[in-house]
Amino acid sequence: MNVLAIPTFEDNYVWLIHDGVHAAVIDPGEAVPVSEQLKARRLVLTAILLTHRHDDHLGGVEGLLRNASVPVYGPSNDPIEAVTDHVSEGDIVNLPELGVKLSVLDVPGHTRGHIAYVTHEQRWLFSGDMLFGAGCGRMFEGTPEMMVAAMAKFSALPDDTQVFCAHEYTLSNLRFAQEIEPGNQAISARIKAEKAKREQGLPTVPSTIGLEKATNPFLRNNEPAVIERMLSLGRIKQKDPTETFAALREWKNTYR
Repeated sequence: MNVLAIPTFEDNYVWLIHDGVHAAVIDPGEAVPVSEQLKARRLVLTAILLTHRHDDHLGGVEGLLRNASVPVYGPSNDPIEAVTDHVSEGDIVNLPELGVKLSVLDVPGHTRGHIAYVTHEQRWLFSGDMLFGAGCGRMFEGTPEMMVAAMAKFSALPDDTQVFCAHEYTLSNLRFAQEIEPGNQAISARIKAEKAKREQGLPTVPSTIGLEKATNPFLRNNEPAVIERMLSLGRIKQKDPTETFAALREWKNTYR
């Protein structure tokens, strides 16, 4: 079983799960790059999975459905016309052709209906726009409390769970992470490793939950060093993890 990254737009990734014969695609923002990979690898598309309703994650669905009549799984609480099977936390997406079962997590915040998919056997997480390499998605529709609850669900997964996120934001996020924790050696080491990947034209993802817990400020909002840093900068007024998360996200919105 393989997971293939298909670059789309400027920095998106579509994820293709395949076994050399059958395939399922996650968040196809564009149809053509996906169709090209399916054709080149002689794969039969069996399912489409969506994490949320933004166009750069579902713009290719209509084009893919012209050539394949397959189920489209998507969030119960995000209105997406193409979805045939609405899912939410506790549901299982069964892909029998691939022998893969994905558990659904409700992780609202970026959108109110955002979901993620987890394969507990393979230990894969498809996090859409909620968890990135060293970062998290913008809080467009949710609250800090929603975002913190979602991050807690990610943190609770096994450390060796691979994180397949939907954007190549890692190096930018790591610059911000180092601003927050300048003495964090894990962040410094990751910057070096991820720069080497990009210089070779390789994606920085997937990462792992363990690596994210060591380097991602949005999973470290309850760490004393992070809280003290935000206090020292006057960005929070009390030692509160939720307030810290909200301040981190607000700062990151304008950080360059």
